[in-house]
Parts: sequence; C-alpha cells; structure tokens
Amino acid sequence: MDRDGRGGYMGWSRRLAQRIATAQSGLLYANLGVRGLTTREIRERQLATALAMRPDLASVFSGTNDVLRIRFDAAEFAADVRALQRELRASGATVITFTLPDLSPLLPWARPLAPRIRAMNDIVRAACAETGATLVDFAAHPVSTDARLWDPDRIHANPAGHARIADALAHALGLPGASDDWKASLPALPRDHTLRAVGRELGWAGRYLVPWAFAQLLPTRRPPSDAGTRELRPLVPPLSPARSADAQ
Repeated sequence: MDRDGRGGYMGWSRRLAQRIATAQSGLLYANLGVRGLTTREIRERQLATALAMRPDLASVFSGTNDVLRIRFDAAEFAADVRALQRELRASGATVITFTLPDLSPLLPWARPLAPRIRAMNDIVRAACAETGATLVDFAAHPVSTDARLWDPDRIHANPAGHARIADALAHALGLPGASDDWKASLPALPRDHTLRAVGRELGWAGRYLVPWAFAQLLPTRRPPSDAGTRELRPLVPPLSPARSADAQ
C-alpha cells in the first residue's frame, strides 16, 4: 500500500535499501516477498533462494498471515522462525526483524487475536535472543498502532507507516543520519463522534472484513507461487542494484 507513482510499490524494504545504498554508494537488493505466505511457506520456498545470494543483510518479517489463519500453531511458527534466523545467521548475514503490534486499537474485532500476536512476538524475541538477530520491537511503542500510519484496510501500513518502519530499521542498523525519532507519537486528534465512529466501523467491515471472512471459509486454496499471478511473484527480481534515496 506504498505506491511509487510508476505503477509499482515502495514499501519499507525498498525504502531501507535506498538508505543503505545512499550510505555506502550502492547496494544489490532483492525483495522475495510474496503475498499471503505463512512462515512455513517462506521457509520452504524462499530460504534456499535467499541463502544462495549470500546476503550481508537479511530483513525478515512474517507472522501476520499465520495469526490470521483459522488455526495458529505456535510451536510450528517458533520452529520456522528459529530456522530462518539460524540459517541466515550461520551464512554470515546480519538479520533484522520486528514485532507486530497488537491490532486491537485498529481492529476492535481482532481482540481475540491479541493472545496470538503476543505469543508470536514472544517467539520472535526469544529467537532473536538465541540467534543474535537484531530486533525492532514495534509492539512496545504506542505509535505503532496510530491509524494514521495504516492503510484503510488496517492490515497494511500506508506510505507514512512504511517510512516509519524503514526509519526504525535504519536506526537499529546504525545508518548515518538515523535516529529514534520514529518512536515519537503523532499530534493528538480530537475525539471522534460516536455515530461517525460506528459508521466508519460498519463501512470498514463491509469493505474488508466480510470479504476476508468469506475467503477463509472457501475450500479452495491459493495456487503455488509459480501459478503466474502477479501477487504470487517476488516483488523485485533477485539482486538488482538499488537506487539511492538521492536518485529518486
């Protein structure tokens, strides 16, 4: 949900790549992201490809699709997260990841998911402590659930949100010019009228929640990643030169 104005997308990963390219006068960058994959699918389909690139830095985030499934297997998720981090770290890569904030302030219907998200974040924290991966703990900062940083679907970050994520990762990596300003809260908004808030929630449910619920109940599953749909292809071909932020 972070369009680049040329028919594609930016996103926190490319924003971070641009900052690194600026700092060191170049970067070979790949984004293997594929919509809808669980952590197990990422491990099975993408880890070998990532390792073959012999990366210096690997940014790894997953879990949202796991907790949104009807069944969330915490033990399986933990095993997959540790495997991803361990193998990338063993290859010599710096690994950076982050937690997912509790979505309840954005999605009142998602309160039952809060225990899953807490469990997921605890697993990620424990894995990072074990493997030495760098962790940005977004869940610990209230600004992470400010609706002004999220797309209207409330599942994906908007351009301002992606910029904050990139700023946070840049700070954690110690990039020149990075700071902890990403933690700062946005100016307070006036309290919304109750009827307006209810209408907004109903509108959101009709546009996003109902289609999602039907999709979960359908017996058919998404085809494998070689099915040819754009959504199931990696976002950026492997190891392309990243443009510096100054070149945009």
